[in-house]
Amino acid sequence: MEFFNEKVAYENPLLSIKVFQAQRTHDFFINWHYHREIELLLVNEGVLDVYIDEEVVRLEAGDVAIIGASQLHRDRSLGTPMDYIVLQFDLQQFFDHSTMPYMRFFSETKNPLSRANYIFQDNKTANKEAADCIRAILQEVTNKQTGYELAVSMIIKKLLLLLIRSDSKKMLAEREDFDRARLRGVLDFVEENLNDRIQVEDVCKMANMSYYYFVKFFKKAIGLSFTEYVNYRKIKWAERILLTKDLSVSEVGDRIGMPNMAHFYKMFKKYNECSPKQFQKRMLDWNRQ
Repeated sequence: MEFFNEKVAYENPLLSIKVFQAQRTHDFFINWHYHREIELLLVNEGVLDVYIDEEVVRLEAGDVAIIGASQLHRDRSLGTPMDYIVLQFDLQQFFDHSTMPYMRFFSETKNPLSRANYIFQDNKTANKEAADCIRAILQEVTNKQTGYELAVSMIIKKLLLLLIRSDSKKMLAEREDFDRARLRGVLDFVEENLNDRIQVEDVCKMANMSYYYFVKFFKKAIGLSFTEYVNYRKIKWAERILLTKDLSVSEVGDRIGMPNMAHFYKMFKKYNECSPKQFQKRMLDWNRQ
């Protein structure tokens, strides 16, 4: 059996999403594939069987399903006509410093995200709200009115909040305010020292934990390892600098505490799939449109 690694192309480089409406005029089977983006499906008309790993979810008109990042899936449309909406987005791009602790609800360290599909099956109100959000995002991206990027970001966060608050079976990571409170000083320290080299050893004492306990605790509480979190925040800062300051790439690397250009390029490409210069040109070209 072959699995296809789908590379999702974003229309707008400022928004890490792809959303489209499609129709099928005959029964059709999509082969097994996966992608790093979370995917939501909304059926407007027809019947769609969605195979996610070893599960099968049947969607009829008005039904919504969610597929986790890199989860194997395929689908089969049954009968005609078939009309549906696909929403794919890179989860990490919609979290900032203040909301990052909620990333762990979707990190899939406890369960694959598809386990949350019971929410849409059991809770008709949640299903309808999710469907409304998906349609609203499609409308915003289609119309492209001024500020639609802000609107899409807000609706994505509304979708994520809907999942968290509707998860009565706790299939997503359970909320632990105490854990996040213990890490608040660490997260603030990272934000205040992004221009320096930050290592795990620097913050273990601050959190009053041993190295090994801190590593496990941070991953469980945030959903990313400490190193992944620091690199992510550094790259987010680098993106802002590239768009607002007249600095060379090496100067940006120095500014964010990544003077090693090979490492900076590697980390930047991990989150943007392009070099810093390509990112800067793409963003500036888009803003001139």
